[in-house]
Amino acid sequence: MKTYNIFISHSWAYSGFYDGLINFLDNARYFSYNDHSVPIYDPIHTKGTDKELYEAIYKKMQGCHVVLISTGVYSTYSKWINKEIKIAREGFITGSKPIIGINPWGQKNISSVVEEHAVKTVGWRSDSIIDAIKNHSL
Repeated sequence: MKTYNIFISHSWAYSGFYDGLINFLDNARYFSYNDHSVPIYDPIHTKGTDKELYEAIYKKMQGCHVVLISTGVYSTYSKWINKEIKIAREGFITGSKPIIGINPWGQKNISSVVEEHAVKTVGWRSDSIIDAIKNHSL
């Protein structure tokens, strides 16, 4: 069974998306993954500079097979999600990292920025998310 290296774009100030997604991934049958996201306990969130956080995100994303991003409308206005998209799309000599957009539960409006860059957009269902990861990972 392949182990997928995943970067999950998220805001620690709004951790519901991240926590719910981790719950889906942890409870998925026949699925193994490593979370390459910048962890909440990393002091770079509160004590680092923008450049240091950018470099930390780049390093975490570098070894990933896929990037998961919420399509919530806040994503359109987040400077960090936009930077993460830029890293995923342009930051690596070996090519871009596939982005999967995930519609949060009950979300009616979605981010056009994420949708534009995603290879696939899926709903808030465990099987849809897992299938997208398996089908679109490097």
